[in-house]
Amino acid sequence: MKPTKEKAIKNILITQPRPESDKSPYYELARKYNLQLSFQPFIRIEGIPSKEFRKQKIDITAYSAVIFTSRNSIDHFFRTCEEMRISVSQETKYFCITEAVALYLQKFILYRKRKVFYGADGTNKSLFDVVNKHKSNEKFLYPCSENLDNEITSWLRNHNCEFATPILYKTVSNDVKDLITTGDFDIICFFTPSGVKSLIENLPKYKQNGTFIGAFGANTFKAVEEAGLQLQIKAPDPQAPSMVSALDKFLAQANK
Repeated sequence: MKPTKEKAIKNILITQPRPESDKSPYYELARKYNLQLSFQPFIRIEGIPSKEFRKQKIDITAYSAVIFTSRNSIDHFFRTCEEMRISVSQETKYFCITEAVALYLQKFILYRKRKVFYGADGTNKSLFDVVNKHKSNEKFLYPCSENLDNEITSWLRNHNCEFATPILYKTVSNDVKDLITTGDFDIICFFTPSGVKSLIENLPKYKQNGTFIGAFGANTFKAVEEAGLQLQIKAPDPQAPSMVSALDKFLAQANK
């Protein structure tokens, strides 16, 4: 489905928290195209208590490297360590999906580039390229939710990496029924498979009815398609590394 001028795009739902800064590129986009933006997370994150984590029988101190794909995974890794009074070695290496995720580590550790690495473009492939250079010398932890990225675990397994996947948090769907049924959104943007899952849990009979769907990341693309929805806006791609740039590209075409 391509954007057309038959239906002016005015209302966009971003399934994330409202940006804290007025300088967010989302607001610049809204001014550029005279848009009404709504921000509403479709999911919330709940930590797994350390008492429950112990049942997984994973010794965090036995691993020399940690793979982080989100800020949530960082938050709950260090929360778990604090609750269990685990001291993380200063020699631990960290492999992050993006530079933004890597920089978030500064909240918890003394940031040194020789032990913090990140992918070039936010894709799993670029993360694997970095991990591949160190895999022979490290034992990896991949902290995650119950919705872990099977592409990452498959790559680690296929490349004979020693690894464990501690489940440290879970995603819970928020109640967004009223928002979706009354919002009349022209575009809805998703950032995780869990967000798509929340939509279907809230409205099992949801029909797209001309609403454009945007998604960030390959796993989210897949979740949208598996939910039987048509996906029109994809990020990242070479011309649109962020959701904002993907929306800008899409809206520019719609306004031709």
